Amino acid sequence: MDGTVLVADDDRTIRTVLTQALTRAGCKVHATSSLTTLMRWVGEGKGDVVISDVVMPDGNGLEMLPKIAQDRPGLPVIVISAQNTIMTAIQAAEAEAYDYLPKPFDLPDLMKRTAKALDQKRRAPSEPRIESDDDRPEDLPLVGRTPAMQALYRLVAKVMNTDLPVMISGESGTGKSLIARAIHDFSDRRTLPFVTVTSADLQELEGPARVMARVKGGTLLIDEVGDIEDEIQARIVRMMDAPGDHVPRFMATSQSDLAGAMEKGRVRQDLYYRLCGAPIHVPSLRERVDDIPLLTAHFLAKAERDGAPKRWLSKSAEELFRVYSWPGNVRQLEHAVRRLSLTSRSDEITRTEVEMVLGSQPEMEPVLGRGDTEKLSASVERHLRRYFDLHGNMLPPPGLYQRILREVEAPLIEIALDATGGNQAKCADLLGINRNTLRKKITDLDIQVTRRRKLM
Repeated sequence: MDGTVLVADDDRTIRTVLTQALTRAGCKVHATSSLTTLMRWVGEGKGDVVISDVVMPDGNGLEMLPKIAQDRPGLPVIVISAQNTIMTAIQAAEAEAYDYLPKPFDLPDLMKRTAKALDQKRRAPSEPRIESDDDRPEDLPLVGRTPAMQALYRLVAKVMNTDLPVMISGESGTGKSLIARAIHDFSDRRTLPFVTVTSADLQELEGPARVMARVKGGTLLIDEVGDIEDEIQARIVRMMDAPGDHVPRFMATSQSDLAGAMEKGRVRQDLYYRLCGAPIHVPSLRERVDDIPLLTAHFLAKAERDGAPKRWLSKSAEELFRVYSWPGNVRQLEHAVRRLSLTSRSDEITRTEVEMVLGSQPEMEPVLGRGDTEKLSASVERHLRRYFDLHGNMLPPPGLYQRILREVEAPLIEIALDATGGNQAKCADLLGINRNTLRKKITDLDIQVTRRRKLM
């Protein structure tokens, strides 16, 4: 890499790490903990790329972006932030940031994005900004800092102000309707109606006309399009082809694999291709286990605001939340937390109380889009290829073999211990390893062991 990077972050460790990494890559680096200093450097014409935190001691990094764009048109700004809601990603897109990464960020990924920003002589024109709206909710219930959710946030921010039809897929309870509503509420159509329709709304011949009259050029969300019969699907196609004077934005949700349904003849090909202008997959809770503590804290705080006592989960209760399969996803988690916040006998919610609310571990359906035929090796290969792709032309840091083994070994032992109620002798027998070997691995991997009656 060749160029000058301006780094603004109030965390000295982050400034040091970025300075060292960028310098080794061939860049000149100016680092500061002050937005005032950063803006002075920008005004003086310094820097080819800016990397800035959002929350700084003397201001908000996002609020500086319009000024940077005015003083230095085309200067790429990469926003990094410890804030973990969809709002940050949307605000970064609105402020025309070049890119956005959540903290903790993957350093090779940030280096790859910085290299791309340096290679770009001038940023392509971005989507138009949207004005602020004081009536808009500040805190959308779309919380998560896992890579899966951050990728979702960035995709939502990109498609927000386009006219592309959006197909939102995901299991029941993942928040598909929330995503659709967020796209509408932060788009240029936010002052127009948001209308959700089901198959029943389109049964009569005049149904499509009535729907179009209600939406008036706003956003039309077709709920669970994969369950709609063929005749109604044909009406939707005609409705999309001849929308009238006020063309709405079309969106749809589906729990099923729509591409597979099309191949099997259950979904019309012409409808599928009309709706899939921008496909968005909402991950299940099993695909973002590390977000469960954030979501739990969010729902406990919400229950407290609604009048429930202040509650928190014990360590063993938190662990059960992490290993539970959550077939109802975020909606089931919210209901469980709400019930526990009202029924817990003390401020700290115990594992026993969680067991009583969740009951036995249910049998799970295959994850959306994967079916039940994918082998573990294929799944691992998919994740590893994505990991290498994130590094672009750079290799991952040394020690990859042990890091990958640790990633697989730790959850395997944790789940086996949970299945055997924390009985190490039974767990060792289940895994087919010596008990002393298991004890060493528990110590090396810092695994917490809790003896309990099996939840079965």
